[in-house]
Amino acid sequence: MKRAILASALLLAPWAFAQQEVVPGVRLIRGTFTPGSQPDGNSVVIDAPSGLVVVDSGRHASHTQKILDLAKSSGRPIVAVVNTHWHLDHIGGNAAIRAAYPDVRVYASNALDDALTGFLATYRKQLAEQPPSAAYEAEMKLIDSGKALAPDVVITKSASQSLGGKTFRVGLERSVTQGDIWLFDEASGVLIAGDLVTLPAPFLDTACPAQWSATLDKLAALDFDVLIPGHGAPLTKRQFAVYRNAFNALLHCDAKEACISAWTKSVAPLTNDDAKFTAGLMGYYVDLLRSDRLAANCH
Repeated sequence: MKRAILASALLLAPWAFAQQEVVPGVRLIRGTFTPGSQPDGNSVVIDAPSGLVVVDSGRHASHTQKILDLAKSSGRPIVAVVNTHWHLDHIGGNAAIRAAYPDVRVYASNALDDALTGFLATYRKQLAEQPPSAAYEAEMKLIDSGKALAPDVVITKSASQSLGGKTFRVGLERSVTQGDIWLFDEASGVLIAGDLVTLPAPFLDTACPAQWSATLDKLAALDFDVLIPGHGAPLTKRQFAVYRNAFNALLHCDAKEACISAWTKSVAPLTNDDAKFTAGLMGYYVDLLRSDRLAANCH
């Protein structure tokens, strides 16, 4: 009953806030995703017996500084960082957290290794070919800091994991990248999904759509009250069902404009993003979904 009350209260929360206590002991630092700039993913800070557990560290220094400020104000050290996957908007703050807390341990899959010689290497080359800009330089600097972003502890399978003296269910999937991590805190009913759930659009660039759909089925089977996505506002289980249905419909729709319209209408109650922004993103992702480019992501 207590978990159900917390989930009901969550629906009333003002998600425009940059920081929010989702439930007692679980704080969300909202990422940003705006036209013309690279995004930051959501970061989650969890109270554990021996300190703070951070899930995803953002991309930009300003986002990571919010994590560090929260830790400083709490008077507790950051003892663990979990990266849900290797995208730069989820691992970019690792080096800054390590500098502030030298004893911190970073947990992630080993997928960054392949990304540094594959997707990220290609991306860096593309950036280097563009006219110089501070934003591009910052991106290349992040990629070049590879080892500072890498995990101390490699997660190789789904299992219970003690982090900071608190036990979580940790899942390893291969849906959006070749190593997606989710964390479920059964005591609070909070499931942290990373980019296995993203709003206002599904970020398909490195994903295998069919495997992603199967992973959403796995998440639906968990007894959670609140799901924190990699981008966007937290979802109740009922709201997650809306997202999951919209995703599966997207995989099987036909005409491009109808696909964009159906997705935008379906997720409108789940996001504060402008419908035109959502539709613009979905134009790109529907084209990508209908191309042959994603087949290489399915192994």
